[in-house]
Amino acid sequence: MTANLLIRQAQILLPNQDFLRGDLRIEQGKISAIAPELEPQNGEKIIEAAGLTLLPGVIDPQVHFREPGLEHKEDLFTASCACARGGVTSFLEMPNTRPLTTTQAALDDKLQRAAQKCLVNYGFFMGATPENLPDLREANPSCGIKIFMGSAHGALLVSTEAEIEPIFATGTRLIAVHAEDQGRINERRQQFTDFSDPAVHSKIQDPQAALNATQLALKLSKKYQRRLHILHLSTGIEAEFLRQEKPSWVTAEVTPQHLLLNESAYGKIGTLAQMNPPLRTEWDNEVLWRALLDGVIDFIATDHAPHTLEEKAKPYPLSPSGMPGVETSLPLMLTQAKRGRCTYAQVVNWMSTAVAKGYNIPNKGLIEVGYDGDVILVDLERERPVLREEVVSKCGWSPFEGWMLTGWPQYTIVGGQVAYEQGVLHTEVRGKALSFG
Repeated sequence: MTANLLIRQAQILLPNQDFLRGDLRIEQGKISAIAPELEPQNGEKIIEAAGLTLLPGVIDPQVHFREPGLEHKEDLFTASCACARGGVTSFLEMPNTRPLTTTQAALDDKLQRAAQKCLVNYGFFMGATPENLPDLREANPSCGIKIFMGSAHGALLVSTEAEIEPIFATGTRLIAVHAEDQGRINERRQQFTDFSDPAVHSKIQDPQAALNATQLALKLSKKYQRRLHILHLSTGIEAEFLRQEKPSWVTAEVTPQHLLLNESAYGKIGTLAQMNPPLRTEWDNEVLWRALLDGVIDFIATDHAPHTLEEKAKPYPLSPSGMPGVETSLPLMLTQAKRGRCTYAQVVNWMSTAVAKGYNIPNKGLIEVGYDGDVILVDLERERPVLREEVVSKCGWSPFEGWMLTGWPQYTIVGGQVAYEQGVLHTEVRGKALSFG
């Protein structure tokens, strides 16, 4: 642990959503004092933060960091560097690595790798298969169970009600679903076999495929009163369905790209816009925004899923689905707040506070005495473009290249340690394994 830290004269977002111009001290990794002014102590590092805004660190609850097995796309070190640059101080990572995260041994291996490599805090999902129910119940520490209801993922595909129901019926751990109906996708793919335009991706994996799977997951969640989280909601019809049907123990998330990009992106950036579930229409953008603002959607995730430019350059359908996101998610959303689409406090709730609550992660997501010292300083006044040459993720590109954004992190602080400081990564910093209530 580094020396204690004093941040001076920042605009501090407090839990009551008011801003305080003042000082904050972190001791032994915890926030120990917040006041209009604090006296410096011997030996502590001081950050002069006038003109900057202090927010809780982002918790990204859905990322694919590719290690082990696919490190040519990304690895835990490069991904955590990208997190630090983007103000993400904790992440929850998905199980579709090689080998799959379906056993305690595979989970332990990821935790050991992360302890050695990650600049930020980390947690890992267990992947459901039709055969690994004991592991899904017992493997620890894990943030939850991931079910790929569709878009085919080899041994992780659990696509029929007969396969999915025993998972809901057994245990109490949170279940997070990729909600697409694989049967419908397979049928529709037969109708579009001769198309190389990536825009057809949104027609093959259509809104009905998403709605079918979301309806099935919600039915089983209600039947067993099982904690359910719906990943990367992409359609307006799903949002409207959840508005009517979502019980208190179910949460949902949306990605910045499903709020801010739509099918028109295929014409501009081609296969770089290809992801699962696909981009939709402007109508879907609007309905998802309304659901987010109304609380139907609970939080924001990136679904950071990088592929190399060489892989993405393959013609559709050989091009892989997925895009990076951890470096741009916070500036994208803070830019929307600056433009009046939402408030800064809402962005913090969606990207930090509500995530910590949804996954029962103690002592994170708020700037409050006794909470962990995971905080970020952002510049809400200065606009800068997304530049390919500045991308830290190993994939080296962004679907938002050229966008002018505000709210770029200037400092990212993990447990009181400065992991990112005005363009410089402190790669010796290490995060910790997250705990889950």
